[in-house]
Amino acid sequence: MQDPQPQYHVARASEFRFLAPPPPADAHCRGLTRATLVSRAVGAVHTGLALARIEPGGHVGMHLHSTEQSFYVLDGHPTLTLDGRGYRLSRDECGLIPVGTPHGYRNATDQPVLLLEANSPVPRTGSPADTFWTGEPLPDAAARPADIRDPRTRTLFRLGPGQMDVDNLKLGAAVDAPTVSASMATALLAYSGIAVKMLVDNRLGAVLHSLFMVEYQPGGQALPHDHPLEESYYIVEGEVVATANDDEFTLRAGDVFWTGVGCIHAFYNRSNARVRWLETQAPQLPSNHSYRFNRDWDYLAERIGGSA
Repeated sequence: MQDPQPQYHVARASEFRFLAPPPPADAHCRGLTRATLVSRAVGAVHTGLALARIEPGGHVGMHLHSTEQSFYVLDGHPTLTLDGRGYRLSRDECGLIPVGTPHGYRNATDQPVLLLEANSPVPRTGSPADTFWTGEPLPDAAARPADIRDPRTRTLFRLGPGQMDVDNLKLGAAVDAPTVSASMATALLAYSGIAVKMLVDNRLGAVLHSLFMVEYQPGGQALPHDHPLEESYYIVEGEVVATANDDEFTLRAGDVFWTGVGCIHAFYNRSNARVRWLETQAPQLPSNHSYRFNRDWDYLAERIGGSA
């Protein structure tokens, strides 16, 4: 009997359903709706992915999770209360919410806020609870813009203009540049028309998952491969052809793709423009054997005559 193929999931932006939070969360939030993108319903074990929308004047009460969470601001200017401090955030700012850390949001602006949230492991849907409500977030007046250079802002990060541009790395940053200090931990990884910028990983204190931005130039591609972990992809800009197992589809801005352990997948930018997506990995990559490329093992089979 042939083994079933590993699972994958594709969700189109036009299909997302934003719902008000169920009890008891509804008593602690105002103007909040969420669209669940990846959950146990699609076979995920380590990955929970959702979009959270906070309407003008809305708030999300202080709460903590027994899961590890990261977030990325896709639109708007939320005020985040995290570990007793208030931060005014903007688009392309992101961060880590460590396990058991109280946090909450306000939207004091006249524009909606849109956040991408990733959790690991996958959130529970029943008992016992994994979310615990603790009070009200700080008033907006108590918040300040996130100072990425401040060591106390240890779990936040800003993806600034040009940080995905390899040519910009040829010039050194000024001493007073409002960014974290350059190092291998904050480097841009570039290869085969692909650029990867780590956003939330062990540098910020994450231990259960990672979040990063991926950019493919026209012609960029990742050949068929799989992993001993789960990945999710939220397309931010452009379009890319993806394959999973024996299926092929085109992903566009707003679409979501998830691959389970062992799902053979690939990406090809066949357009004339760049494509960007936010990607998660859960658990984090092992120190070795994190990528298994079909090409390499097909080569081995040829060398040894296809024998087992």
